[in-house]
Amino acid sequence: MFLAALLSILSQGAAVPAPVIRGQANPDALRPNIVLVMADDQGWGDTSFNGHPTLKTPALDEMASEGLRFDRFYAAAAVCSPTRASVLTGRHPFRMRIDGANSGHLPEEEHTLAEMCRELGYATGHFGKWHLGTLTREVIDSNRGGRPNQAQHYSPPWQHGFERCFSTEAKVPTWDPMLNPENGKPYGTRYWDEHGKVVTENLEGDDSRIIMDRALPFITAAATEKRPFLAVIWLHAPHRPVVTGPSREEPYSGTEREDLRRYYAVVAAVDASLARLREHLDRLGVGDDTLLWYTSDNGPEGSAAEGQGSTAGLRGRKRSLYEGGVRVPGLLVWPKQIRKPRRLNCPASTLDTLPTLAEILGVRLAPERPIDGVSLLPLLMADGPDERPGQAALPFVSPKAAALHAGRLKAIRPEPKGKWELYDLVSDPMESRDLAADQPDELARLVELFNAWESGASQSRSR
Repeated sequence: MFLAALLSILSQGAAVPAPVIRGQANPDALRPNIVLVMADDQGWGDTSFNGHPTLKTPALDEMASEGLRFDRFYAAAAVCSPTRASVLTGRHPFRMRIDGANSGHLPEEEHTLAEMCRELGYATGHFGKWHLGTLTREVIDSNRGGRPNQAQHYSPPWQHGFERCFSTEAKVPTWDPMLNPENGKPYGTRYWDEHGKVVTENLEGDDSRIIMDRALPFITAAATEKRPFLAVIWLHAPHRPVVTGPSREEPYSGTEREDLRRYYAVVAAVDASLARLREHLDRLGVGDDTLLWYTSDNGPEGSAAEGQGSTAGLRGRKRSLYEGGVRVPGLLVWPKQIRKPRRLNCPASTLDTLPTLAEILGVRLAPERPIDGVSLLPLLMADGPDERPGQAALPFVSPKAAALHAGRLKAIRPEPKGKWELYDLVSDPMESRDLAADQPDELARLVELFNAWESGASQSRSR
């Protein structure tokens, strides 16, 4: 078996062949089904397996008990659009000028995960929030769609390798997504299909259920045709506006704050959709050979005092490069290959999604397009080391901050012209003790690594 042979090579420390040009693939490689699920603004602490005192997430807890549970899994950015770009390309969003939400678009020249899978014969589908460009030039839609000064940002998923789409440009309410919860009028963000047509059917009630209603028939059709599939399911929940049906709040009736009851109900609906997805895969007989990866695009919205989501005490929240803004739930199950659960403490990232899947699928990536993530395939080994493959560093850039993770250490510059800080994330995950004065040589090493990476990435950015 290809995977077993490859893992044997890796365990012996032999070098994996260098990447070659786009499109070359090992025809004997594995072809698992792939489902990537991403929540929107779900904090590190917004699961019961990470210790939330009230919230119940049995489906996510089950995944954590069966597969890989990443205790240091990171969104590539502290806001949504850049993180999504990292998933589909393996490249840092800084290279693509996707610096924030509603900023830039996925460039045509990027070779996406969907295009890679489609070249291998996969059925490909995108369901939910896109946020990597506008979906129409014809009518005013969402944040930027249809506006003359935004025409250059037209970049829908069906132009990036997705055959089937049920996609919005940006956020929608988490209940009755087409309606403004404040006045009942149209919200202004539409669902679009792969033909660039507006979808009008079955858009009432829980938005996570609505999205899954489109993803599951796509999976059924592919399984019936015995065709491997890539389903990218990017949920809107629990991003604001946080809205739910009255019955959904009942399990949390003991929570005094109404906004928290709504938030817990919305996260629970996400969890219920995961349970429904996994049951459907098993019912079709494809669950065993489906690689299911779950995460969030960034940390929770709002202040620690008034926000609804939880970082479980981690410093910072959405828009911050401190841990609470970028450390997110990370779970991976693949029953056929991951037979023993593992809890990993090494850093991993959404940047690693494409290179990991490329190696599993036997695809050699083009060397002229630098990849910032690494393949996590060695971590799928039950006896593999709990360390980031190649001990590769993880860079972070936002318009106002920068950071770099290297092993247990993290350097962060929280202000554009501020001083760099240094933290040991193993002994101090809350980032409460700045070690810059105590370990100046280590800080200098990390800053030098970051500067070298930024210099190289800037060359991509200029093209």
